[in-house]
Amino acid sequence: MKIGITCYPTYGGSGAVATELGLDLAELGHEIHFISYAQPFRLEHFRERIFFHEVEMDHYPLFEHPPYSLALAVAIHDAARNQGLDLVHVHYAIPHATSAWVAEEMLKGERDLKIVTTLHGTDITLVGLHPSFQAITQFSILQSHGLTAVSEFLKERTVEDFAVPGDRIRVIPNFIDPRIFRRDKEPCHRATLAPEGEKILMHISNFRPVKRIPDVVEVFARIDREVPSRLIMVGDGPERPRGMEKAQELGVSDKVLFLGKHQSVDELLACADLFLLPSKNESFGLAALEALACGTPVIASNTGGLPEVIVPGETGFLHPLGAVEEMAESGISLLKDQDRWTRFSKAARADAVERFSNDRIVPMYEDLYRFVVNGA
Repeated sequence: MKIGITCYPTYGGSGAVATELGLDLAELGHEIHFISYAQPFRLEHFRERIFFHEVEMDHYPLFEHPPYSLALAVAIHDAARNQGLDLVHVHYAIPHATSAWVAEEMLKGERDLKIVTTLHGTDITLVGLHPSFQAITQFSILQSHGLTAVSEFLKERTVEDFAVPGDRIRVIPNFIDPRIFRRDKEPCHRATLAPEGEKILMHISNFRPVKRIPDVVEVFARIDREVPSRLIMVGDGPERPRGMEKAQELGVSDKVLFLGKHQSVDELLACADLFLLPSKNESFGLAALEALACGTPVIASNTGGLPEVIVPGETGFLHPLGAVEEMAESGISLLKDQDRWTRFSKAARADAVERFSNDRIVPMYEDLYRFVVNGA
């Protein structure tokens, strides 16, 4: 098949999953056309059957905010017409599904363009619920020929908040490539990150308020009092200053390293002893899954789709939102018992591979594509 993929190219779970999906589909023989305003951040090097179409934006004095959604619609239209796309798979309902519908309308009578929309979270739980966007979000979702959600939690929210029939949504979870995310990854940076042999705790995100960055630092500080540790903060965003202030306030700023954005998070996770994710909400928690695949137990909030990823007491621990003391206690209990940590680490890797490997998940998308294109 010839498949268009539209996603946000920036640092984040949806862009990572969309890019990895395209790469895996290309390996399976499909022709993939990424359509976005910039090259997706995980799209590196030349790959056979992979093409990139940049959305062209012109800035006119008349427009205070250039209409990206319309420019994207034109780019999807042109790619579908010129490349003979069978379908376009958009990640996020708005503006991507909206732009895809406009492109479909532009092609009426010329080409039957099918639309598959994957809901990732923010489009449903935050932006789409705003009064300015709810109606267009609902319309765009319902115009899609195929719908997926990355978790049962997100499917339920979509059904409840946007009146979308449940039987129209397939739950296809996020996935990992076990060849990339693994414990024996080389090079290992442990000696650099923890030069005195400390335990390594890690957090990876876009540092938005929903990630509760101060809680990450507080959990770490409590663990560090009992087990000498280092906290590696990967990513960037508006809450980074608050995280740095919290580290200073708790007297651990010399043991917290803010690395900024990194594409090769697999190299970092491979030497982490614990992964912290005390988020207010996670529709799935791709970073948690990537950590588990690297044999790193996860301590997280019992919110959103995280209970579908983490097996409490086996691959990590789930605690109520804001329960930093309980989270720290769980971390200390693991780090002080090497045999127990090893059991968790092996279970985390095994469960991630068994339930969420790309070999298992990508065929689910292929099956949906065939259903959408063939109508059965």
